[in-house]
This record gives sequence, structure tokens and C-alpha cells, in this order.
Amino acid sequence: MKIIAAHDHSTTASGQNVLEMPNDADPLAQDLAGIDRIDLHFPKFTDGRAFSQARLLRQRRQFAGEIRATGDVLIDQLVQMARCGFDVAVLREGVDLADAQRQFDRFHAFYQGDVAHPLPHFRDAA
Repeated sequence: MKIIAAHDHSTTASGQNVLEMPNDADPLAQDLAGIDRIDLHFPKFTDGRAFSQARLLRQRRQFAGEIRATGDVLIDQLVQMARCGFDVAVLREGVDLADAQRQFDRFHAFYQGDVAHPLPHFRDAA
């Protein structure tokens, strides 16, 4: 997962067709033709609907473009975001990028399946 600071994030990326999807939108009803990047917004850390949206976009819609997390993105949610299909997370102002990256160093493997590895870990070992 790529982690970027808030000041490096732009909603008007040049050369990309960006869809900013509100967290109450149905990802299954969106027209994704020609979309390169989808920005999913976390209005506050207790609202996790963007996790479900990302997973639906990856698994049911087979969206292969970039999915970016914006808004109230906490560093302790980054690993779960990556497992749900986010490619990029935009940190809030004042959050250290190195602290965020350390979250990925703490967790190397998972027992349950996710978007990247749909089968549970025990199925890989068999």
C-alpha cells in the first residue's frame, strides 16, 4: 500500500479519471467505464462503510484501478484497508509517514483470506 501525506493528495489528478464516491453510494450501481481511480472517503474513524465499498469494488466489480482512502484515515486501520483492496491511503495532516509504514512491519501474515489472497492461510499450506 502506498501511503501519502494530505498535502500530496489531489482530487484532480492529471491524466486520470477519478471518481469520488461518497460513503453512502452503492458501488455495485456505479458506472466504472473509463475510471482509473476511485476515492473512498472516511468522514470519521468510526464510519467503516468505505471498507465494504472497497471490498465490493475489488471482488464483485473486479475493479483493477486504484482505490484511494481519504478523510479520517488512522494509521491503525491501514493494514485492514490494504486487505480490503485499498492501494493508497492519504494520511491526515500531522501524521508521520514512518509511523504509518511501521504498521505493515508489525503484521506479516494473516490466517484469514482477503482481497489479495482469497483463500485462508491453511489452504495455502495444504
